[in-house]
Amino acid sequence: MNSEDIDAIADELIDAYDNARTLAPIAPRRPGFDVAVAYDVLHRIESRRRAQGWESVGRKIGFTNRTIWPRYGVYQPMWAHVWTNTVQWTHGVRASLALSGFVQPRIEPEVVFGLRGSVPVAGSAREILESVDWVAPGFEIVQSHFPDWKFDAADCTASCGLHGALVVGPAVSLDAKLRDALAPMLAVFDVTLSHDGEVVDRGRGSNVLDSPALALAHLSGVLARQPQFPSLAAGELVTTGTLTDAWPVAPGQRWRSHYGDLGLPGVELTFQ
Repeated sequence: MNSEDIDAIADELIDAYDNARTLAPIAPRRPGFDVAVAYDVLHRIESRRRAQGWESVGRKIGFTNRTIWPRYGVYQPMWAHVWTNTVQWTHGVRASLALSGFVQPRIEPEVVFGLRGSVPVAGSAREILESVDWVAPGFEIVQSHFPDWKFDAADCTASCGLHGALVVGPAVSLDAKLRDALAPMLAVFDVTLSHDGEVVDRGRGSNVLDSPALALAHLSGVLARQPQFPSLAAGELVTTGTLTDAWPVAPGQRWRSHYGDLGLPGVELTFQ
């Protein structure tokens, strides 16, 4: 696929994002459009966003939860940048978010890490946590510009990993003792997702590539094979993927997460 084709796909996706509209999946109508090309499109989109003044604060990893792969027909993780204008920080446990401008939004409870250095491409959870400065609960709001959430891996990779917004809850700073405790717990803790006081889903840390910490190493390995993108670095945040299925949301709803034995405070998010 040539540079003009990549530019044309980037144009379509930026227009769909900026004007909150849907478009037909790309792969069936663009021969040669695969995941490798999708990352070229993503790189083109991100270059344009930076030229518009957008500033990256980190990355999101999508489709790390292997339990939902058959539901969406996507069988591999993907990543995209998150930006100052898509991330909302809350130092308390309550937040609100307006849904105007999102297309078919859904909510995902996630584990968010703040990095203090580069991340190894392999290692134990404890070794990987040496690269982590803090951990926090988070809600990612994902969106699909493809009707009825029907797409393939290349489509949603190019579409900024379906990223819409990220709400980051209170961060817990890590020391050696907390890293020791956190490393095994990340694989076995349970998260509960509630809607207006009723539990709608539960997930476990191992859903996310066996542990959210191991998802960091996976991303580092992917980036090592993508020289067009920068490696993970100190100061970035990484949200590691949904622990449950992604659930449709609407204005007026209140959603809450509970992180069980992980010890993180949950977040209550009200949509406007």
